[in-house]
Amino acid sequence: MNIRQWTRDLGMGLRFAVTGGREGWVRMVLTAVGVGLGVALLLLTTALPNVLTARHQREEARTDLTYSAKVPPKGENTVLVGSGDTKWHDKDVRGRFLEPEGARAPLPPGVDRFPAPGEMVVSPELRKVLSSDGGRLLRERLPERITGTIGEAGLIGSHELAYYAGADDLAVQENSSHVVRLTAFGDRRPTSERADPVLIMMTLVVFVVLLTPVAVFIAAAVRFGGERRDRRLAALRLVGSDRRMTRRIAAGEALAGAVLGLAVGTVFFLIGRQAAGSVEVLGESFFPSYLNPSPALVVLVGVAVPAAAVGVTLFAMRGVAVEPLGVVRTAKQARRRLWWRLLPPVAGLAMLVPMIGNGRSHGDFNEYLVVGGVLLLLVGVSALLPWLVEAAVARLGSGPVSWQLAVRRLQLSSGTAARMVNGIAVAVAGAIALQMLFAGVEGQYTKETGQDPERASVQIDLSNGSALPAAAREFPRTKGVRAAVAISSGSLGDRRRDPGNTTGLTVGDCAALRELAHLPSCRDGDVFLIPDPNDGAAARAALRPGREGFIDATYSESVRGREIPWTVPAGLRRVTAREDSLRSNVSGLLLTPSALPAEAAPALYHQVYVRLDLSVPDADQYVRNTAARVDRLSSVWHWAATTQSRKYTSLRTGLFLGAVCVLALIGASLLVSQLEQLRERRKLLSSLVAFGTRRRTLGLSVLWQTAVPITLGLLLASAVGLTLGAVLLKMTDTTVSVDWSNVLSMAGAGAGVVLAVTLLSLPPLLRMMRPEGLRTE
Repeated sequence: MNIRQWTRDLGMGLRFAVTGGREGWVRMVLTAVGVGLGVALLLLTTALPNVLTARHQREEARTDLTYSAKVPPKGENTVLVGSGDTKWHDKDVRGRFLEPEGARAPLPPGVDRFPAPGEMVVSPELRKVLSSDGGRLLRERLPERITGTIGEAGLIGSHELAYYAGADDLAVQENSSHVVRLTAFGDRRPTSERADPVLIMMTLVVFVVLLTPVAVFIAAAVRFGGERRDRRLAALRLVGSDRRMTRRIAAGEALAGAVLGLAVGTVFFLIGRQAAGSVEVLGESFFPSYLNPSPALVVLVGVAVPAAAVGVTLFAMRGVAVEPLGVVRTAKQARRRLWWRLLPPVAGLAMLVPMIGNGRSHGDFNEYLVVGGVLLLLVGVSALLPWLVEAAVARLGSGPVSWQLAVRRLQLSSGTAARMVNGIAVAVAGAIALQMLFAGVEGQYTKETGQDPERASVQIDLSNGSALPAAAREFPRTKGVRAAVAISSGSLGDRRRDPGNTTGLTVGDCAALRELAHLPSCRDGDVFLIPDPNDGAAARAALRPGREGFIDATYSESVRGREIPWTVPAGLRRVTAREDSLRSNVSGLLLTPSALPAEAAPALYHQVYVRLDLSVPDADQYVRNTAARVDRLSSVWHWAATTQSRKYTSLRTGLFLGAVCVLALIGASLLVSQLEQLRERRKLLSSLVAFGTRRRTLGLSVLWQTAVPITLGLLLASAVGLTLGAVLLKMTDTTVSVDWSNVLSMAGAGAGVVLAVTLLSLPPLLRMMRPEGLRTE
C-alpha cells in the first residue's frame, strides 16, 4: 500500500470525525479530553527537569553564607551579610541582614536597593503572613518596617517566606559563620561531589513509574466510542471499501481526536502552568516561568501521541470484522493467548537481573537497562490484565440479577473493562515498587544525630558571647519553656600555635554542668575533668595541675595573637559523663564561669538548650521570639533523633508531587471513560428500565462491572509491584522487606479513586435510565 492511499484514507477518517454530526463530535471531544489530560501531564513531566534546574540556579545565584575561612578585606565593593533564618510553624523563613560597606556593594538577586536599618524587603507570601491576624508572633520577631518586595529572581518559589533587613552594626567574627563579608552573591565553587548511583537509578524509576500510566491512559482514550464508530463504518463497506481501508479510516478518526487532544492538552498545561504560581503542594511551590518544557521533548510528545493513536486503533481493529450488514464483535471470540503476554515482564526481569547486587559501590547502573526493564514490567501489567479479566469472568457463577447483568456484560466486553482499569493497575504496581524501594533504602540516607529530643527540644546558637547573660536570663522566663540551660564550648591546646594536643572545654553554671556529668558537689569556680579513654600520655600530661594551656590555640596565620593562656588548677576533679548527657561524647574540661578568664568568652561558641512544654500552643514560636530579641543573628534548631539526606528527601517529595498529578489524571480519565461507556449503553439501559428492571439493580450492576476488574487489576498490580520492588532492592544491595500496611494502602488508594469515579458517574446513570431514552429520529 502506497503513502498516497494511506494519506487519503486517514484524511477521510479526519473528515468523518469533523463532519459526522453530533455522534462524531461527542466521540471526538471525549477522545480529546482523555488524550488532553494525558498530554498535559506529559508536558508537565517534560518540564520537571527545567523546574529542578531553575530552582537550583536560583538557589546558587543568591548563595551568601559560604563558610569560607578566607575573609575578603573591607572595600567599596563589599557587603556584610548576617543570617536571620527562622521558622513560622512548619515553614522555613529565609532571612538576611545586609550592611553595605561601599558604594559598589553587591545587591542580592531580586532586590533593587539596600534597605536602611529598621527597614526590610519581603517576599509576597511573607507580606501576607505578617499582615494577617495569625501572624502576630512572627511580626514581633520581625519588627522592621516593610519598604519593598523581593522580586522573582530572588525567590525559589512563589510561596517562599523570605526577607532582607537593613543593619548597621554587623561584624565579621573569625570563629562564627553568622556574619560574612562578600564581594558578590552566588556560589562559585566547582561541584566535584560524585553523583550517587542509587539516587540516579531511583530518579529514573520514578519518571518511568509516573509516565507509564499516562501512556496507558492515552492509549485507552483514543478508543473511546469504538462500538458506535464500528457500526458507522459498516456503511462504508456497502459503498465498496475493503477491510484495510475501513481500518485506516477508523485510524483517521482516532487521529482527529488525538490532534484535538494535543490542543486541549496544551490548553490544560498552560492553565496548570499559570495556576502553579498560586498553589503549594507538600510545602513546595514554583513560579510559572519554571514550567518550560524542553522543545525536543515537546516535539516528541507532539509526534508520539498521534502516532500512538493510529497504531492503537489499527491494532484494536484486528479483532473486529466490519461487514456491510453490521459489526461482528459480539460473537464468541477466540480466547486470548497468554504466552506472548508473559514476554514483556520476563524480558524486563532479564534486563534488571544483571544489575542485582550493584549497590553504590560497583559503578553506575545502566540507565537504558533500568528504564527498559521497569517499563517492560509495567507494560506487562497492561498486557496481562485483559487475559486475567477474561479468564476470571468466564468462570464466574450465578447470583442476583445485578450480578448476572454485570457478569454477562464483562464476558461480552472483557477488553473494554480491562482498558478502564489498566492505568490504575499500572500506577498501583509502580507505586508499590517505589514504596518498597524508598522504604528499603531510607536507612542508607538517614543518620543518627546523637540528639535526644526528650532531653532538649530546641538548641539556640548565639552569634557572640555578649548575648549569653541575657539569654540565660530570658529563656527560663519565656512562655512555654520548662527548662533552659546555657553552655559555652571551645578547646584548650598545649601550645599557643599549632598545638599537638587539644582538649574540649565546656563552660556553664553548676545546673548546666549537671546536665552533662555526675558532679559530687559544685560551686562557682570549680573545674572538672571527664577523661577521654582515647587520650595518649602527652594529652594526659597536658591536663596535669599547673600545666599552662591556651584557649583558642590556632593553626591559622590570620588569627594568631588571640590565644588566651590558662593554667590547669590544682583542684581539678575527675567525674564521669551522664549516659543521657545533653551532649554526645562529652569529654575534657568542665568549667564554672568564674574559672574562665573574662577575655576568653569571645573565643567560645555559645548555645542555649531549651526543653519545651508541648502543651503550650506556639511554644516554639515564643522561644524564637526570645532568641531574636536577645540576639537577632542567633540560629534556632529543633532537635531530632535522626536526619535525612536532602537529595533523598527532595526526590521523595518529587515523587509525591508526581503521584498527586497522576492520581488526578487517573480520576479524571476514568470518569471520562465511564461516562463514555454509559453513553454507548444508553438505549440498552432505557430498554431494561422500560421492561421493569429496577434502577437499584442497574446501579449495582454498574458497580459490579467496576469492582470485578479493579479487584483483579489490583491483585495483578500487587504481584508485579512486589516483584519489581524486590528486584530494585536487590539491585541496591538492600535486604528485601515488605511493609504490608503500605502495600494495602497503595492498593486502597487505587480502589478509592475508582470508587470515587463510580459514585460521580451515578447521577448521569440515573438520568440515562429513563424510557425516554428509547426515542429516536
